[in-house]
Amino acid sequence: MKAWVLHDINDIRYEDAEIPMPDPDEVRVRVKAAGICGSDIPRIYKTGAHKMPLIPGHEFSGVVEGIGNEANSYWMGKRVGIYPLIPCGKCKPCKSGHPEMCRDYDYIGSRRDGAFAEYVAVPADNLIEIPESVSFEQAAMLEPMAVAVHAMRKGVGENDTAVSSDARIVVCGMGTIGLLLTMFLKERGYKNVFAIGNKDTQKERVVSLGISPDNYCDSASEDVVKWLQETVGGADVYFECVGKNECVSYGVDGTAPGGRIVLVGNPYSDMQLRKDVYWKILRNQLHVMGTWNSTFLQRDDDWGYVIRRLEEGKIHPEGFITHRLRSEELEKGFRIMKDKTEDYCKIIRMSE
Repeated sequence: MKAWVLHDINDIRYEDAEIPMPDPDEVRVRVKAAGICGSDIPRIYKTGAHKMPLIPGHEFSGVVEGIGNEANSYWMGKRVGIYPLIPCGKCKPCKSGHPEMCRDYDYIGSRRDGAFAEYVAVPADNLIEIPESVSFEQAAMLEPMAVAVHAMRKGVGENDTAVSSDARIVVCGMGTIGLLLTMFLKERGYKNVFAIGNKDTQKERVVSLGISPDNYCDSASEDVVKWLQETVGGADVYFECVGKNECVSYGVDGTAPGGRIVLVGNPYSDMQLRKDVYWKILRNQLHVMGTWNSTFLQRDDDWGYVIRRLEEGKIHPEGFITHRLRSEELEKGFRIMKDKTEDYCKIIRMSE
């Protein structure tokens, strides 16, 4: 088969690779669509993977075409999405129903071969069946959508613990996760959703979700803290989806007393907490929480939440796909995301 193989930092090649043979509890998936995640770019060009050579790629969907001798034959021929985190099943978080916090996990596309290939071997326990009404491209976005849903559930709560529908909710960072989070907040019925971005194209995408242009702040040209305090009136919930010091500080300055700050974005560098910022957290009794990955339990989890809304036609994530590339063209997508040579949102290896 053909695959993009990362041999070393800044050394990724499209070349022949062996078709993976599934272990007894695994299946082999023919990849139909795969998205490039923002985390793939530093992995390829800056930090490397946990082991190399390695085939990256963890946002994908496909069809099961091979089954290990201990896996359920039910899966043969099924259209599937794949949870990329492979939990140990033994540690305390795993046993308490939180595999996303596993202490000894494996991970498709960063610790073991992933989806920038024709085939990938995955544990049968990590499969979720996708309905015929859901396209492979939509299903390739299940992972980032589930991450957004996980953050939303942590930030606004569920059922009796949920913040009210008229709460002032701010999403800082209009990359893929921030946009998907905004989409799910609107779908859930929150009336006062605000967004912070730094590009005109991001504003256009936000408005396409039903957000008023007046509820968008361009951090490249506006005073964000002033906007949060005067236009928003102080956020009840502030989602930080960038991973930068200044964006965390915006949240501390612009969140209402007793409000919540939810840290979603992967850090770009070391995060520093200034003394005055710390004081504001104390004096305003802010709730600061982190959120990571998504919960996959094959019942009422983040992935099931997304599947149901896709099946019901309540969300349309495919609208954020800006580039559809053939397998052999994927390096173009890597470079666009690395060098920011053109506008993009979600770059995907198109369905085959």
